[in-house]
Amino acid sequence: MRHVGPGRVVHACGLLLVVVVALFPFYWMVASSLKQQTDLLASPPVWLFTPTLANYADIFADSHVMVAVLNSLLVASCTTALAVLIGTPAAYALARFEFRGKADLWFWFISNRFISPIVLALPVYLLARQVGLLNTRLVLILIDLTFNLPIVIWICTDQFRSIPPDIEQSARLEGADQFNIFWRIYLPLGLPGVAVSAIFAFIFSWNELLYSLVLITSQALKTAPVVATNFMSGYELPWGKIMATGTVIVLPVTIFALIVSRHMVRGLTMGATK
Repeated sequence: MRHVGPGRVVHACGLLLVVVVALFPFYWMVASSLKQQTDLLASPPVWLFTPTLANYADIFADSHVMVAVLNSLLVASCTTALAVLIGTPAAYALARFEFRGKADLWFWFISNRFISPIVLALPVYLLARQVGLLNTRLVLILIDLTFNLPIVIWICTDQFRSIPPDIEQSARLEGADQFNIFWRIYLPLGLPGVAVSAIFAFIFSWNELLYSLVLITSQALKTAPVVATNFMSGYELPWGKIMATGTVIVLPVTIFALIVSRHMVRGLTMGATK
């Protein structure tokens, strides 16, 4: 039997602790969605219970929940597509060209992530009202694009920088123009980074709550995170329905992330090595 040193044991215990801490909130959300209200409010907490799907039946019977999920899917998909469409050429330019103000432009893209969204909530509301974009999906797409585009540019720039310049020089000798170099060389080789940036953009857009609350008042246009908060009232907190809605919101993104996890790991590590 192979001897296992104490260092490996400590390392394994540390990893196990991290996994438990990271996964416990998800377990608690799913378990709470399967409990009755009496079990949810019990003190001390009930660990062994009879699961029920009543909370899921209630939320799926509410047409507003499914409409909100479709709204979130539309906004997140459009935001992700636009962020990738605009961000990848910008990332290629930042990775391969030298021009005046490049460092300042790069810092401006990154600094957009420094700003707290709540600081811009009032100016964005006033601007959206001025141009007539309140209560539209377009305003959510545009504001999500503002915050997610820097992420795409950041990740894709590092990804494109990791591609050897010799490949581009060889393509130029073969007569390839700038667009074909970007389309046929950099995009295929940088696909893992593009995939990672698209995943992050989709997740951040899917989970966005603040601007959906501020800019949307129409029930037909509300997104899934907003509808989840609508179950809260001053007289009742139906935690079962809230947790069931939260599970419905989290589950599609979690499945998607697990499917493309291989590309995520490759994309996050490739840009760090040359």
